Amino acid sequence: MKTKELQRRAVLKGAAATGLVALAASWGLIGNLAHAANRPQMAFDADDLDGTLKALFGDNGIQDSDAIVVKGPEIAENGAVVPIKVTANLDNVESIAILVPKNPAPMVAAFDLQPGVVPEVSVRIKMGKTSDVVALVKSNGQIFRGASEVKVTIGGCGG
Repeated sequence: MKTKELQRRAVLKGAAATGLVALAASWGLIGNLAHAANRPQMAFDADDLDGTLKALFGDNGIQDSDAIVVKGPEIAENGAVVPIKVTANLDNVESIAILVPKNPAPMVAAFDLQPGVVPEVSVRIKMGKTSDVVALVKSNGQIFRGASEVKVTIGGCGG
């Protein structure tokens, strides 16, 4: 009797899952989710700054902004572990991306933020050599840029 009950539950779970997938597909959610999942991956796979920017934001213009604060050490003795903190003093921040243009793969981190979240992130990144650390913040449909130079004495990306 227990075996039949387990089989019945498995069939019901499978039917419910199939119904949810069909409903999501009819609303167009699956295609949008797949596109959103690929967007950051294409940016991480890009091997130059232009390719990374195109993958993240398409042809949207980027504006420099003093409202974005990128904090890191002035000199990093070891590029394998560089602490970086990005704060965006902007309203309605949707995402924060951190790039190091002189790394072999410039994209180092990407964060999608929920409404009401304080737009501040802290990470430890790898840097191959001295470079700007660039933060790109999407707020109210616009892209803003902040940067800070970090001098690296020992490279962390094979340097």
